[in-house]
Amino acid sequence: MTDTAPALYGPEFEADPHPAYRWLREHAPVHRVDLPGGAWAWLVTRYGDAREVLADPNMLKDPARGEETWYKAGLGLPFDHRPTLVRSMVNVDAPDHTRLRKVVSGAFTPRRVRALQATAERITDELLAAVERAEAPDLVRDLAYPLPIAIICDILGVPEADRPEFHRQAAVIDSASLDEFEAIGAATDWFDSYLGGLVDARLAEPSDDLLGDLVESHRSGELSRDEVTSTAFLLLVAGHETTVALIGNMLLTLLRHPEQMARIRADHGLLGPAIEESLRLESPLQNATWRFPAEPTTVGGVRLEAGEPVLVSLLAAGRDPEQYPDPDVFDPARKASHLSFGHGAHFCVGAQLARVEARVAIAAVLDRLPGLRLATDETELRWWPSMIMHGLFALPVDFDR
Repeated sequence: MTDTAPALYGPEFEADPHPAYRWLREHAPVHRVDLPGGAWAWLVTRYGDAREVLADPNMLKDPARGEETWYKAGLGLPFDHRPTLVRSMVNVDAPDHTRLRKVVSGAFTPRRVRALQATAERITDELLAAVERAEAPDLVRDLAYPLPIAIICDILGVPEADRPEFHRQAAVIDSASLDEFEAIGAATDWFDSYLGGLVDARLAEPSDDLLGDLVESHRSGELSRDEVTSTAFLLLVAGHETTVALIGNMLLTLLRHPEQMARIRADHGLLGPAIEESLRLESPLQNATWRFPAEPTTVGGVRLEAGEPVLVSLLAAGRDPEQYPDPDVFDPARKASHLSFGHGAHFCVGAQLARVEARVAIAAVLDRLPGLRLATDETELRWWPSMIMHGLFALPVDFDR
């Protein structure tokens, strides 16, 4: 590594960001990075600082609290900050956050998660039957991507006839880079209109799904209409993208460690700890979503002024040697917590469902695809060009048929 800060963008960084984050943890643990549109942010890379920022009530989530340059650059999802899609719990602070989280948490009770596990098992069985017949199987395209989007469609009650277009538009948001504003804007327009139509349908005829629950909360005055559509959009983006990346990253980790894959194939009881270790090692969420100090504060010895945007690097924090001995080693026996689902008031409300989907998908792959191996050189794999997500575009594989 050089004496200057490494680039935090481009194919080389996307394929292996860990050397750059290692340099930052050692030399500039709270580092100012330039962003599109003339904006910039503080990037926090050490575990202790990351945990502190994530739990700090002084670190606000409302985009309106960001300083003017950041706000005018149109960063975040959606890029134009329209109220119909950003008034979700990820972009608000207490007491609104507490109120919204209470409503959404009802979708992820143990009873509902058990029912969704059965749905995940059925969908995974269908998807892997197609993988077994495919000439050129791809475990991101054929499994990691369609499984969570099908679960989200079930949670929201998206009609079967609408799901292909729902999938197509979600893929645009998932895979586009920050400079593809036009494509992302068009997909965002589609979801804004589509989700509004779904809400209208639930207002006309109640339904037994999460969107139906949200609409009933709107009827009672507990939620505004913008909060209903924004929460549905949040579930799409946060509940889908992260699970795609979690499953893809975990499968690649096992392919990189065939001896561990063999052990887990023989004993599925090891799968849960292995998923937690993969979450630490290759966090699907590269950086936690934006935060803004309500007043001047100090993080890692650096003074942050009110409104200055802050990104917490969960990927960097997961390999901090001050927190994890041998941090670059995949060790499923490691008993250590991680920050990949966040920490504090904004801890991911769907974390348990994501774990369930990952366990179902990966266990089925290990059971049904013997001799699993990469069908391309690892250097050919492409990763999402995203500030927030850390996941694969594709994972081509072969197996003993």
